[in-house]
Parts: sequence; C-alpha cells; structure tokens
Amino acid sequence: MSKILSITLKKSMIGKPEKHRRVIQSLGLRKLNSTVALKDTPTVRGMIRKVSHMLAVEEKAHETK
Repeated sequence: MSKILSITLKKSMIGKPEKHRRVIQSLGLRKLNSTVALKDTPTVRGMIRKVSHMLAVEEKAHETK
C-alpha cells in the first residue's frame, strides 16, 4: 500500500524567490487553491519541505492493484 499526498497551494507566489516559484511549478501547482495528488517519495517530500509555508498537505492511503 503506497501513500498519496494531496498538496494544495494556499499562499500566493507574488513576491516569493524564483527558487520557490520553480519548486511550486514542478509540483504541478499553477493557481491559488489548486490541488494535486502525488506519490509520497523522498523527492516530493524535499520539495514540500522547501515551500511548506505556502502549502497544505494531506496524506491519503492508496491501495495498488
């Protein structure tokens, strides 16, 4: 059973450093309050850690068949 992370952009990217903007875009978030579902991997966790002050993250269990 793998975990899925539901990631929502809660704060605007206006005035944020370019590195933060690139991390958010690479997560697949484009607009405020947009949500993506990604697999829980160390890479994704590291990206979330960089911009955690701008995101809301929920863990969901996901069964693989």
